[in-house]
Amino acid sequence: MQTLLGRLRGGLSVFVVIIVVVVILAIILSVTSQFFYFFERVDEQEVGIQFEGGRITNVVGPGVYSDVGIFVDLIRISSQAIPFTVTDEEIITKDKQRIGLVVSADIFRPNLAQKDTLRNLWAQYRGVYLEDELARSRVQDLARQSMKVCVGDRTFDDNIIGTARDELRACVDDELSKLAANFGLEIENVVVPEVILSPEVQVALDAIVQSRLETEKAAQDKLRAKAQADAEQSRQEGEIRVEQSRIQEQAKQQTTLAKLEQEKILAQKAVIEAERANELARVEAEKAIIAAEKANELLAAQQDLEINKAAALAAAEKAKADLAVQTALAQLYAENPGFLQLQIVQTNADALQPTDKLIFTPEGTIPTLVLPGPGIVPTVDTAAPAAVTVPAAPETAPANE
Repeated sequence: MQTLLGRLRGGLSVFVVIIVVVVILAIILSVTSQFFYFFERVDEQEVGIQFEGGRITNVVGPGVYSDVGIFVDLIRISSQAIPFTVTDEEIITKDKQRIGLVVSADIFRPNLAQKDTLRNLWAQYRGVYLEDELARSRVQDLARQSMKVCVGDRTFDDNIIGTARDELRACVDDELSKLAANFGLEIENVVVPEVILSPEVQVALDAIVQSRLETEKAAQDKLRAKAQADAEQSRQEGEIRVEQSRIQEQAKQQTTLAKLEQEKILAQKAVIEAERANELARVEAEKAIIAAEKANELLAAQQDLEINKAAALAAAEKAKADLAVQTALAQLYAENPGFLQLQIVQTNADALQPTDKLIFTPEGTIPTLVLPGPGIVPTVDTAAPAAVTVPAAPETAPANE
């Protein structure tokens, strides 16, 4: 039993020591954490504000940061949009009508590009920059103020009818942006999705609309009746004008057709005259061509005749020149018969070759064959130019031998 109690006491002592150590470490960390921070991350949708000694030293964008110093710290501000919607059902218009209004928009805190705004307004609006609900609540109050200003400056119709809704939205956007700028906030995407009317106002408005519709319907009926009468009158006048136009058009068409027919006849006449003129021109051209061809043929014949005459004269002269030698020889031969005989003999002698053989036989006899052999000599010496030697006739054998 005493052993068990001793063990319990030992365990409690250890537990107390652990608790004391944890508390001491917590105190140390809480004290020392004011002197450094390591690897503190600023996300993409955040802006980081670095402090030292309670003063802002820098405004940084997304990244990882570390610092060591006296009372250093890094506080992150979200740059995401804070949506809000505000409703005010009791707003009095300029003409003392009661309406309600719903406005929606997005709130944006200062970003990295607005470092000076954060430095200047951090001390006043730290909670607005760090707490979404506080920022939303503050801007909703500003929106109600803007709604009252914009609606109160306009009449009932100017707030709810037609394009007036766009003008009202623009007014609320401008007023709210001016008020939010005092806090360093930006307001974007302002819309007025709904205009609230009380039941009494809705009934009165419906009555006004109904009366207006009836008045407009009566005016429209009147205008329609007048328009129908004008239309009937216009129709009748139109029929008359159409008939007149038809008659005038027929006359015009007939006149045009007659004019076209006349122009056609004139054109055909012009074509005939042109064809006749062309035919006469063609005949004259053919006559001129025939006359020119005949003139050319006559000129060619004359030129051929002149050429033939010249050729005949030239041929005669050439013939005379060619026959001059023969004529002179003929005259020489006629005047000297011996010379002619000599030329005949010389010519015959010149015609013989050394290998030629001459056989002289009496007229009416058969020539004998002379065979070469011993004792056989030529009967004619063709090599002798001046004279012809006729030796004694050798012995010959009959041809039949």
